[in-house]
Order: sequence, then structure tokens, then C-alpha cells
Amino acid sequence: MPTMTVWPKVEETRIAQALQQVGEKLDSAGGDVVLDFSSVHKVDTSAVRAMEELARIAAEKSVKIVLHGVKVDVHKVLILSRLKSRFSFVS
Repeated sequence: MPTMTVWPKVEETRIAQALQQVGEKLDSAGGDVVLDFSSVHKVDTSAVRAMEELARIAAEKSVKIVLHGVKVDVHKVLILSRLKSRFSFVS
């Protein structure tokens, strides 16, 4: 059974910073990483860039990023920015 690392809830006002911190700690993840996006209602361009960077780092380290509780508007942005396929989703 794969190991999962669950990170604290991502705050909407600090998405880019939170994702950068996650990217810096992926070496210690040891399996899938679950990020709680349930309090995020929208993402701006800096958050999208941070998500792109996190997806790149995770791919390099063979870590699967799972987004939990993604709202419809955030999901739409991920589709439009072609990032949806780089993450997994759970509700």
C-alpha cells in the first residue's frame, strides 16, 4: 500500500507560498501527497504558476499530487491551463 502525506489545508490567500513549501519538501514525502483545497474558491495567475512548478517538481521526483476538495471554479482553471491531467482529485 503506497504511503500518503497529507498537508494542512491550503489557504486561498497563500496558495503560491503553500505550494512552494510543498515543492521544497517533496523529497521527504515518500509517496502520494494530498493537498486540501477545500477552502480555495479561486486561483490567480501566481497560484497557477505555482501549481505548474509543483507539478514539474513532483513529476521529476515521481510523486503523485492529489488535490482534495477542489471547487468547480478552481477545477475549470486547471482545465483551461492544461494542468488538470498533472494532478489527481478526490472529494
